[in-house]
Amino acid sequence: MEDKTLIIYTDGGCSGNPGPGGWAFVLRDGKTDREGSGGEDPTTNNRMELTAVIEALRTAVSEFRAPSRRVELYTDSQYVKNGITGWIYNWEKNGWLTSAKKPVKNREYWQDLRNLTTGLDLHWNWVKGHAGNELNERCDQMVQVEIARRKPLP
Repeated sequence: MEDKTLIIYTDGGCSGNPGPGGWAFVLRDGKTDREGSGGEDPTTNNRMELTAVIEALRTAVSEFRAPSRRVELYTDSQYVKNGITGWIYNWEKNGWLTSAKKPVKNREYWQDLRNLTTGLDLHWNWVKGHAGNELNERCDQMVQVEIARRKPLP
């Protein structure tokens, strides 16, 4: 029987905050590896971390039948993992306001992510960044390439 689990690693970052940024993902399904990356300028680190996950899940749904498979998603962003697995429920309940009654930053990204995760057998995992994890390091390399593409030449 084939392994139906999709493995996804994501990363995002920027040079300066805000500044030129990049996002990347690696997706493995046992038969196929797929990588994706992109970026924006100007942007923030948190937006790039969210975009990496959003783009990875879009690819998983459109190209890898994610709704019928278990998805193990690895991120080095506590912001993304804690936001989607915990904070988002109160944000939705409170009309997209934080506990301090301020508008949630990056609301449109969170809403996109929430819509993409609905109906998926998705398991969130946090990994320490820059700690030698092969796929996390690969994502970071792609992020650095995307940032360099957007940085002005000296």
